[in-house]
Amino acid sequence: MQNTIKKVVVLGGGTAGWLSAALLQKIIGPSISIELVESEDIGIVGVGEATIPPIRHVNQVLGIPEHEFLKQTKATAKLAIRFEGWLREGESYYHTFGAPGKSMAFCHFHHFWQRARSLGHNSDLWSYDLNYLAAEAGKFAPINSKDSIIELPFAYHFDAALYARYLRSISEQLGVTRTEGIVEQVQTHEDGSIQSLQLKDGKVIEGDFFIDCSGFRALLIQQKLGVGYDDWSHLLPCDSAIAVPSERHEKTAPFTRSIARPAGWQWRIPLQHRNGNGHVFCSRYMSEDEATHTLMSNLDTQPIGEPRTVKFTTGRRRKQWHKNVVAVGLSSGFLEPLESTSIHLIQSAITRLAQYFPHDGVKSAAVAEYNQQSETEYLQIRDFLILHYIANERKGMRFWDDIRELQVPSSLTHKMALFEQTGKLDREGNDLFLESSWLQVLLGQGVEPKDYHPIANGMSKEQLIQMLESIQKVKQEPIAKLPTHDDYINGMCAR
Repeated sequence: MQNTIKKVVVLGGGTAGWLSAALLQKIIGPSISIELVESEDIGIVGVGEATIPPIRHVNQVLGIPEHEFLKQTKATAKLAIRFEGWLREGESYYHTFGAPGKSMAFCHFHHFWQRARSLGHNSDLWSYDLNYLAAEAGKFAPINSKDSIIELPFAYHFDAALYARYLRSISEQLGVTRTEGIVEQVQTHEDGSIQSLQLKDGKVIEGDFFIDCSGFRALLIQQKLGVGYDDWSHLLPCDSAIAVPSERHEKTAPFTRSIARPAGWQWRIPLQHRNGNGHVFCSRYMSEDEATHTLMSNLDTQPIGEPRTVKFTTGRRRKQWHKNVVAVGLSSGFLEPLESTSIHLIQSAITRLAQYFPHDGVKSAAVAEYNQQSETEYLQIRDFLILHYIANERKGMRFWDDIRELQVPSSLTHKMALFEQTGKLDREGNDLFLESSWLQVLLGQGVEPKDYHPIANGMSKEQLIQMLESIQKVKQEPIAKLPTHDDYINGMCAR
């Protein structure tokens, strides 16, 4: 294999393939050519319709205007996820993209809130969170302010199939070549690296570097290179998802709903033209027929398609970069969409590849660093997802009773113990989830701190209450000025 990387081949379309092609072509530029191989005969999973705020950076890099993005993908805004029944039936909490309160010196806002609670001041943490207040009011518009206290971080819900189609048009405008075909054989060099793909029609696609976006099949990274898979189903036992679209709501909420069910959970995602619905469950506790019935009997609106099932094994490839192949998307691993991380993992994989792009040949140090960062990212997200499950009080339900007793990773038990004993949260390295995210889910799942930082004792009770009430007032002020979510979306799409 020649050292200089001039030709990159992307195997597979969908969001993973076309986002990889578009970003890589945009970032690396004319020094490489990119050819994407896909087949219309091979369907895409395409159930991921909710995202997290870094998706906005992708759009900015690709030069996508927001109004155009909203129109092309039938997108809506997302301020948060509302978790319903995860701690106990009938109770709910939000994990928002915002942060409660305001930035404080040397310790987080929640320590002051915790001290006030210990003094008998019973205020809800989320009443200090602008994202929560806007979500509950059904209001949304971007807020441009230099004052972090009134920031309104957001992401999107969108139609994954429309998004992939839109990314294809952008990629082709950037110079990416598309080839239709199904891979019949993969040729390798003497060192085991990939040389070319032979299609069923006999065409041979050669490349210097390959991006495997072939989904769960993992045609290159696993079937050909055999890197192995770390199975995490003993920690996150859900192994199936059933998805079905339904008619849109009269009003589109600016948040995702995640509703606990007897053997898993159900998502509800509002789009401009329909709702996305799905039921993630563990087949050891519920049959596919039962899971389908649970989903179909709990739709808010009439179904407009047939339910379809996706089987999965939670985990990750042991090497996401091996030889001259990088796996992106489902070929690299799978974490259930509880926190809408699927599309983000595509984005982070390809931006990481751009950082370590082997323009002068594959170097072992770059491969090792890429794989280490990928593994850390997956582990951190995995721990965050486990937290939602193990801290539950849904007693008397076999799935939830069993999952409470799981032997969880020491990294998570330490984080939980530190918070319970001291109220302290430390963000590890480049953890995708900030302290405010961990705080909301810990409190929402009933994990309460027994202490707070002594800095919070630096003011009198009266001064503390006055400060908290002042913050609440500041957070409330923008709500009246914001348009409804639907008014904002309709206005942008009319541009």
